[in-house]
Amino acid sequence: MKKARKRNTGYQLVEFKLSKKQMKSLRNYCRARKTTPTKLIKKSIRYYTEHFSEGVPQKYYATANQLDMFHDPEKEETPLSLF
Repeated sequence: MKKARKRNTGYQLVEFKLSKKQMKSLRNYCRARKTTPTKLIKKSIRYYTEHFSEGVPQKYYATANQLDMFHDPEKEETPLSLF
């Protein structure tokens, strides 16, 4: 009987930069929790990496620019009244 062929799992490399202070803080936290920075980061983003592969629910999409809730005083149609 033949052995089952092992499937290759594809991985993607993600890189980001941290300041010296951020890295020191991350190392100190990991040392206190007896874990590695990689495990800590993977655990932190696990929800986002496992639940949105098919699609993102509408409630998670960014809404329109929130600044348009402020009215432009030049386009104001009703005059302001003091009383």
